[in-house]
Amino acid sequence: MNRLTGIFTPNLVPLDQSGQVNESELRRYVDWLIERGVHGLYPNGSTGEFTRFTVDERKRIVAIIADQVNGRVPILAGAAEANVRETVAACEYYHELGVRAVAIVAPFYYRLGPDAVYAYFRDIARNTPVDVTLYNIPMFASPIDVPTVLRLAEECERIVAIKDSSGDIPHMIRMIQAVRPVRPDFSFLTGWDAALMPMLLIGCDGGTNASSGVVPEITRKLYELTLAGKLDEARQVQYDLVTLFDTMILESEFPDGFRAAAALRGFRMGQGRQPMSSDQVSDLETLSDTLQCLLATHGLTDEPEVGCATPVAATSELDAGQLTVLVENVLGELQRRGIA
Repeated sequence: MNRLTGIFTPNLVPLDQSGQVNESELRRYVDWLIERGVHGLYPNGSTGEFTRFTVDERKRIVAIIADQVNGRVPILAGAAEANVRETVAACEYYHELGVRAVAIVAPFYYRLGPDAVYAYFRDIARNTPVDVTLYNIPMFASPIDVPTVLRLAEECERIVAIKDSSGDIPHMIRMIQAVRPVRPDFSFLTGWDAALMPMLLIGCDGGTNASSGVVPEITRKLYELTLAGKLDEARQVQYDLVTLFDTMILESEFPDGFRAAAALRGFRMGQGRQPMSSDQVSDLETLSDTLQCLLATHGLTDEPEVGCATPVAATSELDAGQLTVLVENVLGELQRRGIA
């Protein structure tokens, strides 16, 4: 099979007034994302709040999306369950639905060392009928270090990729350096929107980026400009994306900011499963106006009725300079190593 490349959108899940999955709205959302050029879909990820749904609900979400996609784009389905047996069962079910691969987070709650993480994924890889993407998100789960990724890549044919949401550029470089010579087919995906352009420049194949569920046009544009070597244009798009991403992820409980922004794009997202205090509800309403102004600057929504303040530059000169230096350093290092 072809390696995983491009932007895979971590699907938000619209809910109805009773808090159940809104199937018709989810299907409409899937079509909208595909029409706007996403390369693939990624249900049951962190943005999709997989821990807030039951096993049966997670299966239903993937089944709805697979049916609506109908082969138009590949699906990377989150299959992380509480233990190996249930995770393998999820892999089997998603395989029957025709997904391209599954994404499995390292063991969470219990903080495990490298040998235990290796053994966990090895057992899954030996018993799954579908390709596996490792999911490294050290802020929530046991970290997957470079030696473990290399060991699994060498020993397990079914493990074909890693999604890394640490945002750690040197860590990604070390993984690519270690694994790509022995597994040229292995894919590297970044889950950190704020570093998408630098990650692509160091050799990543794409990303699973929450922002693409709100502004798929912008993430696709950033991906294409970077791969085409149009770095000045890409850099400005990355600046804009950072501003939007920071606003969505830092100014509310994750992923409520993304849900609010998706609602501004015209979707009935409903209230998430995590209860909110009255202050949180009020803050989210204020955040929604801010997000609407940011989206309006790109022509993606109208301005709110209260209007918008004078637009703020996407980044300060200092931030822009820092990112420019970062990109130039990355390119210099790649050239020094004979990669670029």
